[in-house]
Amino acid sequence: MLSRVAENIYWLARYLERAEDTARLLSVNSNLLLDLPRSTKLGWSEIIAITGNDELFDELYPNRDEVSVLSFICGDLRYSGSIISSLMAARENLRTTRDVIPREIWEEINQLYLNVREQVESGITPRKRDAFLNRVIRSCQTVNGLIEGSLSYTQIRTFLMIGRQLERADMTTRIIDVRSANLLPRSPGELTPFENIQWMSVLKSLTGYQMYRQHVRLRIRGPDVLRFLLQDRRFPRAVGTSLERLANALQSLPRHELALNEVETCRQHLAAADIALLASEPTRLHAFVDEIQLDFTELHDAIVSTWFARPVEHVQVQSQ
Repeated sequence: MLSRVAENIYWLARYLERAEDTARLLSVNSNLLLDLPRSTKLGWSEIIAITGNDELFDELYPNRDEVSVLSFICGDLRYSGSIISSLMAARENLRTTRDVIPREIWEEINQLYLNVREQVESGITPRKRDAFLNRVIRSCQTVNGLIEGSLSYTQIRTFLMIGRQLERADMTTRIIDVRSANLLPRSPGELTPFENIQWMSVLKSLTGYQMYRQHVRLRIRGPDVLRFLLQDRRFPRAVGTSLERLANALQSLPRHELALNEVETCRQHLAAADIALLASEPTRLHAFVDEIQLDFTELHDAIVSTWFARPVEHVQVQSQ
């Protein structure tokens, strides 16, 4: 398999998963808006901080209000992590490798991009927010269903799985990081009644509420939710499950030792986490998320250096 093709397939999966999970990230606030009293004001600024693009946002928008955040994260092509930018990048990576991917997958991704672009051009307002986010999530799930049902078990599928699971693990930690942000007032009298609602909104945004109730069989509590989303090995969007599937995919490839070692490092950090402390102290949770995301960066670098690295061109100088 050509290194160029493998890299394009890997990034196709990452960008597609990024678009879906960015919509899920925004849906945390949407779920809170439905569950909280109208008098409670949510902050949208912290969503920008979680993406790590404060400087770019401040250059482009004067205020961090809901309309500006939605415009930036959903439809701003100047931000490479926006939903429209991610779908455009996924479409381009697929366009260059259409000969190895079933035509139905190309058609679905192309149609998704065109629909999202049309909605972005008409404007993503708070009134249209939920319908837009749900459309992105369901369409991305449709593409993943086509991949599962029509793509043969070759190295193409392996690199799709690697890209999807790494991006999913990374974005799940970012969605969890919403809980450490100042989405609600910090005074004890105001925050305490809504603490469990915040955790519930994180579960709902990951479509994990019902699975949590089935597996944990307890009311919504911070430590239980955090343990479920970080360490559970049965829920598909849990970080632990993503890393396990990623490790299984890597083992089918040659020269997988370096990348597999990085996966094992990530899994050890997850297993050693003090869940009760992280759930009770948002500052520590934010610091832990930063650390685990650095692990993901090192894992990505290992994948790139093993399978995607370009050979260095050596120029021979002939002397007379």
